[in-house]
Amino acid sequence: MPIYEYEAKDGTVIELLRPMADADKPVTDPDGKGREFTRKHSVFAGGASSSAASTHVHTGGCGCGKPGGGCGR
Repeated sequence: MPIYEYEAKDGTVIELLRPMADADKPVTDPDGKGREFTRKHSVFAGGASSSAASTHVHTGGCGCGKPGGGCGR
């Protein structure tokens, strides 16, 4: 089953493991606050051709843990 991301108007994002047939069905607010969640398009970084990889810049440190250009991205 795929994992889908859903977002509320306040910016809260949740992930749900659902069958594809249920992807766009309504989502109950997990916190009981009555918020309405809609499915959002997920963005995955998957390699040199992905937009995330092509915009990866080292500016004083990177999330990869290597300083100043050391990760090769």
